[in-house]
Amino acid sequence: MEFGFGTYRVVDQNLEHIQALRLAIESGVRVIDTSSNYMDGASERAIAKVLSSLDTAYPVEIISKFGYIQGTLLEKIKANNPFDEVVKYSDTCYHCIDAAFMRTQLSESLQRLGQDSLECYLLHNPEYYMYDALNNGTAVEVARDTMLQRIYTVFIALEQEVQQGRIKHYGISSNSFAKASNEPDFLPYEDLVVLARNAADEAGNSQHHFNTIELPINLLEYEGLKCAAWAKQEGLRVIANRVLNAQLDGMMFRLADYDEPSDYDFHLNTVLELCEHDSLQPIYNIIEQLDRNRHQFMWVGEYDAFLYTQVIPHIHKSMAALEPDDQTVLIERVTLFLEQLKKMVAYECSQKTRQHLQKRCGLSDKRLQECAIDFLRKSQKVDVVLVGMRKPSYVADITAINL
Repeated sequence: MEFGFGTYRVVDQNLEHIQALRLAIESGVRVIDTSSNYMDGASERAIAKVLSSLDTAYPVEIISKFGYIQGTLLEKIKANNPFDEVVKYSDTCYHCIDAAFMRTQLSESLQRLGQDSLECYLLHNPEYYMYDALNNGTAVEVARDTMLQRIYTVFIALEQEVQQGRIKHYGISSNSFAKASNEPDFLPYEDLVVLARNAADEAGNSQHHFNTIELPINLLEYEGLKCAAWAKQEGLRVIANRVLNAQLDGMMFRLADYDEPSDYDFHLNTVLELCEHDSLQPIYNIIEQLDRNRHQFMWVGEYDAFLYTQVIPHIHKSMAALEPDDQTVLIERVTLFLEQLKKMVAYECSQKTRQHLQKRCGLSDKRLQECAIDFLRKSQKVDVVLVGMRKPSYVADITAINL
């Protein structure tokens, strides 16, 4: 088992992201997972930037994906759609695995990555066709059969891309691999190897090149281990994603421990003292409420959403009447406090998660992230563990774990 670098929120203009990816490669990470839709292509550009800057040529495998239509691509599709089989998931997300769409997306990904070919290219959540079909009243079995036919058609095109040398292998990344078989959007994975063999025959290849599945597996979501066991029997590579971000009963859990920030009270009291006069009473009240309510969050992503949609707009509005010099000082102090608050929320969330897991499945004394990785290692069904490592400190923490 090895670690892979997940680039879901990595961008080429963030120096910290670039440093983290570079450190990961230099520390021995050899698999980088990305997608055409990650940060509107910026994740693929970040990979190209790092690889072109390295003094040593490392044997790194880049895995990219296609299927999602978001961002600037969505704007183009809405204006003029040249592809068949495009389905709508939401106003901000369409989806397509049409062969012509795949070829176009592969060309654009190779260009952004600065590569002539990819080791592996994945269909990204093909079950999005199912969501659209089911929402429009199509029977589950009919929708599922149509989805498999679409997968087969694009498998043929992917086998042809192998012939052209633009990819070496292909596979599927699907959240539905981790669903129970009675779920409406379950993807019947046991049919996939047969489809790949038939696609290879149709394309004129002596053997198929379907070699990888990617799916969520973690301490709280382990239904996917059934799919992983099947994949290993078929000789396929299994990549686990969402290993530290678990979903259960409509809640999110970050499977990682965080240290309690030692400077939290200092920064809290500093900003409160700074706001102790009438003109800054609204900001004083906001900071006080943030401290009082910091225990309500179950995971730090919930706090982030609350901060950027609710808190920061109110702070900006309250600061608008201040003199520029006063704004500068206050912004600096508030920013320092909010950084400490996020660390405190992360710490408290990790304590709640540890208590939840202790009741549910028991834990060792290791840090949560180590327990999560140990769970996958002991399963002996996972080849690559994808982890988001957007900071050099995250890279150091993860690569220090003994696999």
